[in-house]
Amino acid sequence: MTYAMNALQILALLFVLVLGLAMALALAFYILDKTQTGDAIRRNYPVIGRFRGLFSKLGEFFRQYFFAMDREEMPFNRAQRDWVYHAGKGKGNTVAFGSTRNLSIPGTPIFVNACFPPLDDQFATTAPMEIGPTAAVPYRARSIFNISGMSYGAISRPAVEALSRGAARAGIWLNTGEGGLSPFHLKGGCDLVYQIGTAKYGVCDSEGNLDDEKLRAMGANPYVKMFELKLAQGAKPGKGGILPGEKVNAEIAMIRGIPEGKDSISPNRHREINDFAELLDTVEHIRMVTGKPCGFKTVIGSSDAWTELFELINARGTDCAPDFIAVDGGEGGTGAAPMPLIDLVGMPIREALPRMVDLRDRHGLKERIPIVASGKLVNPSDVAWALCAGADFVTSARGFMFALGCIQALKCNRNTCPTGITTHDPRLQAGLVVEDKFQKVANYARSVISEVETIAHSVGVAEPRLMRRRHVRIVQADGTSVPFNKIRPSYNAATPM
Repeated sequence: MTYAMNALQILALLFVLVLGLAMALALAFYILDKTQTGDAIRRNYPVIGRFRGLFSKLGEFFRQYFFAMDREEMPFNRAQRDWVYHAGKGKGNTVAFGSTRNLSIPGTPIFVNACFPPLDDQFATTAPMEIGPTAAVPYRARSIFNISGMSYGAISRPAVEALSRGAARAGIWLNTGEGGLSPFHLKGGCDLVYQIGTAKYGVCDSEGNLDDEKLRAMGANPYVKMFELKLAQGAKPGKGGILPGEKVNAEIAMIRGIPEGKDSISPNRHREINDFAELLDTVEHIRMVTGKPCGFKTVIGSSDAWTELFELINARGTDCAPDFIAVDGGEGGTGAAPMPLIDLVGMPIREALPRMVDLRDRHGLKERIPIVASGKLVNPSDVAWALCAGADFVTSARGFMFALGCIQALKCNRNTCPTGITTHDPRLQAGLVVEDKFQKVANYARSVISEVETIAHSVGVAEPRLMRRRHVRIVQADGTSVPFNKIRPSYNAATPM
């Protein structure tokens, strides 16, 4: 009895202590909230007002895992992400019972199956395409689907290495992003596209101008197959790259040639390129110095502005043409960008791509200038649509981030990515096991390519690049679908841009 009484007394004492501590904390928070001047809610509703901030932070988590339906989330819904996760595992991606996709949403592509598709033995895989016929060393690109630019710095060391090794295994190219060439890009021995951003990291002199000796050295690297001059990217047209200072460690600072721990902000454009003539001059110069093909990446605001480029190419002769044009949609992703640019600037890829294709074709340059499409194209239907629209290649960054394990935590601009992809915190990077992830990268690429080939077979052509706009219908506002070639006819002298 005495023992029980002692236990009860101890419990009662603990309860009083905890209650007293809670009251003391509540009083302290009350005083802090009532006296602070930065938050009106906390000032007017002390203590209780703090829960608003907590619930706002937790809301993102609860929406993602408990409340949002499979097709509701943005920027990528659960169905899109799950497809990539399953593809990365190298397992079958078949589903049962029926589609969960709402086929009445305007803009949805519906592919036109052939009445009598080719037999299995009449189907061919996509043939390699030569890029840069006038370069000293043209590039024979093997794959229609490749990895878009993600800099070492924006993404982590193990992420870059896994992408490099996965790209090599799948036979696809890896774009370095504008942060320069790191040792981790070379780990897998894959084909690399060296991106030259507005800061020209890795190939500039002390004043930020192109350095021919550094360019020549990059061109001599056997793994670097092409160069891409980045004019703009979809998430931030008119704004240079932004790498927060907390992500600029000593190694990244050395590769980029910038101060450690300070924000790395690229100029909003190339200072020496003021018009299309200087753009073509710069492309020619890079191609001549490196001996490798050179093209450029851009975002379209108005296709009218780009007519001058193609007229100038025809006036000068096709030898001056860029070896490819990469069109990024305004819905493209990034690690850090101002919200107005992410939300409101630049044409979406669904409008921009066919416009650029038509401009190229109208000027008779289809055989000379391949077009690369990017901008939220992560699933086979996205890639197949882009090929129907006229793209020769499709690249994806975020699709491959999902293959690496990205959970769309939306923390890319901080150094706290929970999956180790966009952080340089060694503890968090430890979660990204290269030996596992590079295989998922390769499996994802192969799955996309295989399923795009399946779509091509279904619509009645022998390989994906033979798909045309007539092979896909686009759902309209009233729920009916219209052939894409009726909405946006392929090149025709009377077709408005």
